[in-house]
Amino acid sequence: MTSVSSPPRTIRIGSRKSQLALVQTYWVQAQLQKSFPDITFEVHTMSTQGDKILDVALAKIGDKGLFTKELEVGMLNQEIDFAVHSLKDLPTNLPAGLTLAAITERENPADALVLHEKHKGLQIDTLPAGVVIGTSSLRRLAQLRHHFPHFNFKDVRGNLITRMAKLDAGEYDALILAVAGLERLEMSSRIHQVIPKEISLHAVGQGALGIECRADDTELINLLKAIEHPQTRDRCLAERSFLRILEGGCQVPIGVNTEIVDDELTLTGLVASVDGQKLVKDTITGAANNAEAIGAELANILRQQGATEILEQIFTEVQRGS
Repeated sequence: MTSVSSPPRTIRIGSRKSQLALVQTYWVQAQLQKSFPDITFEVHTMSTQGDKILDVALAKIGDKGLFTKELEVGMLNQEIDFAVHSLKDLPTNLPAGLTLAAITERENPADALVLHEKHKGLQIDTLPAGVVIGTSSLRRLAQLRHHFPHFNFKDVRGNLITRMAKLDAGEYDALILAVAGLERLEMSSRIHQVIPKEISLHAVGQGALGIECRADDTELINLLKAIEHPQTRDRCLAERSFLRILEGGCQVPIGVNTEIVDDELTLTGLVASVDGQKLVKDTITGAANNAEAIGAELANILRQQGATEILEQIFTEVQRGS
């Protein structure tokens, strides 16, 4: 009796519709297609709540799942098989039935200073007092207020192209954006300065892509491991563990930096008040294969140094609608 082999599987990839999200998703699709030429990988796009609500500051609506929930519902409903996220957008606690299957090699995770033409040639520490800096991130806001209390800060929403248009129209003197996003959209020429980590620690997972899928799809999980970057995975797992211990139900000013040298992982973490007045920061080192424990340990160290009080104050202010 002749056996009939089943046709190769078609795998559906979920993505947000923004230009940056699609660039990232098509990159993942290309890498997987190269590794598995007999499998068809299709891209399916969805709009998330974060893509639709553009007139409210992120801190006021909370960012828990803001750019991921619709994609996660799509996976649980079998409409798509996996989703590509900017890892910094992916909550540290995932819905039941889903898992973080792979983390891709990280681009530069630092923040970038992007200036209006009239400030060309300046850097963040030479900008004049009173300049208007655009950012939608409490993490960036808190750290920059700490170092530059003489700047004015204004919320900015919209995709990267929209934000740049607002800058060029003169609504802002400068924007703080992710280096990785600008590089992926081939806009590196707009980066006036890569902001040093001594001024601004980056977001958890920034610069890396997280691939989420159903936890019981072992066949797909094994495929996705082909594009995972082990060193980036360990760095990001430490960062996500650090955030998981500290975070609450709203956006919080938490920054990190990680490095791996000779299988030793060094994690720096920071918690700051939104006004930049209070800030706790520390660094620990441990074995890279113990990444999540390192993150949890540093979170508990910062709690002992005053992070709990800072976070409780932020949560109280958010609940009051301030």
